[in-house]
Formats: sequence, C-alpha cells, structure tokens
Amino acid sequence: MFDEIMEKFEGSPSQQSVIRLLLERGFSVNDEGRVVSGGIEIPYTGIARELDVDRRVVDSTTDAILADPELRRIFANISAIPSLMDLAPVLDLTVLTVEVAAADESGIVAEVTGLIADHGISIRQVISEDPEFTDDPKLYVITDEAIPGDLLVEIRDLAYVRRVEF
Repeated sequence: MFDEIMEKFEGSPSQQSVIRLLLERGFSVNDEGRVVSGGIEIPYTGIARELDVDRRVVDSTTDAILADPELRRIFANISAIPSLMDLAPVLDLTVLTVEVAAADESGIVAEVTGLIADHGISIRQVISEDPEFTDDPKLYVITDEAIPGDLLVEIRDLAYVRRVEF
C-alpha cells in the first residue's frame, strides 16, 4: 500500500516527504484539507519547516489527497497511537527492537511476545510497524523489566529474525 501511495506522488519528492510525515506521525487530513491530529489542526507552516519545504507543497499535497477517493479515505481515517518508546528510559522500561527478514509472515508478534510472557515478563506495549507503510518494518516490545540474555538469544535464534536490539 505504501508503494502505491508514494507512486501517486512520484513526480514530487517534496510531496512524498509530506506523505511520509503524515503516515509516520499519524496525521489525518480532514474534509477541509487541513492536517489534523484528532481535532487539533497542524499548521502547514510547521509541517513545511519540519520537512524544509515550502508551505505550498503541503497545501498541494492535501489538495491531491482530497482529489483522490482512495487517498482521501486513507488519510481521513489515520490516527496516532501514543508510544512508550521515548518514555522508556524515564519510566525505567525496556524497549526490545526486533528486525525480521519477512515482516509479512504470520505469527511473528505472537511468537516473540509468547516467549517473553513465558519468562514471566510483563509487556507494557507492542508496536508492530506495518510492512505496507514502512520500507524496513520493526517490532518494538516495551517491557516492565530488562530482558535476560538467554531470552534475547532465544528471540535472536528464531528463523525469521535478522537482528535484536535493546
């Protein structure tokens, strides 16, 4: 899906940057063409400054989104989910990052979280990046306590795991 969305903006790397930001941050586009997070409007100037593009690029991107029924449906329904990843050091939580070879395989989340649960470790949050929207999706597992070395090795040794980091 991500590739199809980006193809619609293949002639404009600046618009692709806007699209990528909207998807990464969970910003939606309302019927008036405004970028919003819930009911809070995000000024075009702030988005433009973040991406180092002209404000009119953001405006033309939202116009293109509203003009395309498929994009309009997608971007009207995006929402952000709060993440504990950046708060983990402050809250004394552990973040396990798992990179896999084939992110669209079934059972990855279940197997990794099952191994953690089998070790009696409480999971606070799981974030699985969608392989349709991210080029190199990762699985993030935020736990209440540190993950012991033997469990890290066990997860790393799963056939589909490329890399484990915490």
